[in-house]
Amino acid sequence: MEYMNSIQMLWTLVAFIVFVGILIWAWSSKRDKEFDEAAHLIFDKDDDVVNHQHKSGN
Repeated sequence: MEYMNSIQMLWTLVAFIVFVGILIWAWSSKRDKEFDEAAHLIFDKDDDVVNHQHKSGN
C-alpha cells in the first residue's frame, strides 16, 4: 500500500502545479487586454442588431 501513498502525493503535487500555472496565466499582465475585451463584450452591440430591433418594434 506504500505505492498508493506515493501516487496520491504525486497527484496532489501535479494538481497544485497546474493550479499555480492557471493562477499565473490568469493574473499575467499579457492577458489584460484580452480579459478587458471579454468583459466588455456584453456592452458592444452591433449596429445592425440595434437597427433591426428598432425597425421591428422591439
